[in-house]
Amino acid sequence: GLVQVPCIERNAMGAVKAINASRMALKRTSKCLISLDKVIETMYQTGKDMNKKYRETSLGGLAIIHMAPPCE
Repeated sequence: GLVQVPCIERNAMGAVKAINASRMALKRTSKCLISLDKVIETMYQTGKDMNKKYRETSLGGLAIIHMAPPCE
C-alpha cells in the first residue's frame, strides 16, 4: 500500500520470521505432511481468489476508513 514507515518494521519482522522458518526446516527430522509445492500452489490460488481491493492497493479495509494527513 501507500504506508511507508510501518512497512519497514513489517519487512524486518518478515525477515526474522523467514530466518526462523529456515532454521526450523533445516533441523526437521520428520516427513512433511504437505509439500512445499502444494502450499505455494494453494497460497497462489488464495491470492487470485482475493478481492483486488484488499491486495496492497489501499482501496479497501482500513485504508479507506482512516485518512492520515500527508507527510511533510
